[in-house]
Amino acid sequence: MRVGLEPGRALVTGGAGFLGCHLVRRLNADGWDVTVLDDFSSPSPAAADLPATIVEGSVVSPPLLGQPFQLICHLASPASPPRYLLDPVGTLRTAAEGTRQMLDLAAESGAHLLFTSTSEVYGDPEVHPQVESYPGSVDVRGPRACYDEGKRYAEALVYAYRRSERHTRSSVVRLFNTYGPGMNPQDGRVVTAFISAALAGKPLPLFGDGSQTRSFCYVDDIVDGLMMVVDRQLPGPLNLGNDVEISMLELADAVQELLGRSGRTFVPLPDGDPKVRRPDLRAMHDATGWRATTDLASGLERTVEYLRAQT
Repeated sequence: MRVGLEPGRALVTGGAGFLGCHLVRRLNADGWDVTVLDDFSSPSPAAADLPATIVEGSVVSPPLLGQPFQLICHLASPASPPRYLLDPVGTLRTAAEGTRQMLDLAAESGAHLLFTSTSEVYGDPEVHPQVESYPGSVDVRGPRACYDEGKRYAEALVYAYRRSERHTRSSVVRLFNTYGPGMNPQDGRVVTAFISAALAGKPLPLFGDGSQTRSFCYVDDIVDGLMMVVDRQLPGPLNLGNDVEISMLELADAVQELLGRSGRTFVPLPDGDPKVRRPDLRAMHDATGWRATTDLASGLERTVEYLRAQT
């Protein structure tokens, strides 16, 4: 599908990350001249051969990138808890100062800005499934707040720019758990943790009793959804993910069925870990007709093939 904006120059911040790599390749295939800005603090193994101009640097104090851009896709942020907990202040600065820098650049370029927010803005939700109008339940004192509140602040900044007419052309998408080829085997997210453990013949690490739930969406489906949002220049916020909800015990079953391995170990549940997570996708579907089409078994199989090749 062609992006509604005529292909021109696109900037993807965080373009060397897992999702960023997939989005860069999709934009390139659609005829965009892509520039990637990334500090390479959490790159994907698939970032080595990106069809883009690569600029190493931070969104907090970006280097000169050249102008104008017609599209800015602002993905820059550590996404896995182990990674963003290593540098909570840096995570907050990336969300706050980095987003302001990209909004200013978009305003100067006359670009449309796509901001990828997260389901974590809902915190440990008291409304289930989560709908975009739900303001969330986030503990600002908790260790995860550097990511959760950072994204909430960044969203608020996007909306403030719209209201101030400093920059009005923007889209906000709240991504739910995304997985697929291109993930770093050591990123600490549950899909890679389970698959990497199984491939190594080790027990799968389950937090708590494994009853907490998530909704996993294959990366190609996420990219399709992002492109539809850009195509229609929808302001959002819009949830984007898969509304099939499973427990971590069920995910462990699926991985072990695929790999024929057994064994599990239970570790304490991290502070602030949400008990449930499932998107209400009616707004996205009504606006675009989008639905996730990759079932978990197929997506896991492709992810296993990729991670096996990385070992």
